[in-house]
This record gives sequence, structure tokens and C-alpha cells, in this order.
Amino acid sequence: MKQELKECKEVEFDFQDLLPIGITLVVLSIVLAYGLQVQGEVRDDMTENSYERNATVEGIKAVAKLPEKLGTIVTIIVAAVIIGILVRYFRAR
Repeated sequence: MKQELKECKEVEFDFQDLLPIGITLVVLSIVLAYGLQVQGEVRDDMTENSYERNATVEGIKAVAKLPEKLGTIVTIIVAAVIIGILVRYFRAR
């Protein structure tokens, strides 16, 4: 009978991991802002109450949901890093 070995992988975050995550969030917010601006300009070029205008309005609503959640995403990432650091500190003691 063979005994199966299970690999346990731990993912640890440190303060130095916050910089790339922060840069990623900044770039994401800039790209979303410019994307929404472009969509708004395209919407303004469409005929009122046309299918094209309705499609751009719905597209703007859909894309605008992600920037609304960026604050929550940042809070979760920072909390995960702090919890990881505390767990590592208490485990070492």
C-alpha cells in the first residue's frame, strides 16, 4: 500500500509585496477611468434612444461596477497582509 504524500503550500505576504499590488491597483484604476471616458464619448455620439446608445449606456454601467469595489479590494488585500504578518510573528514566538 502506497502512502500518498500531500504537498502543503503556504502563501505568505510581506510589506514588500504591497508595492506591486499597489501599482497594479493604480494602473487598473487609470485604465478603467480612461475606458469609461472613451465609452462616455462614444455614447454621446449615438442617436438618442437607439440600440447603439442603449448598448453603450449598459456597457458603462457594467464597467463602472469594478471601480466602485476598488476600496473593498484594497482593504481586503491590506488586511490579508497584516494578518499574514501577525500569524508569522506569533508562530515564531
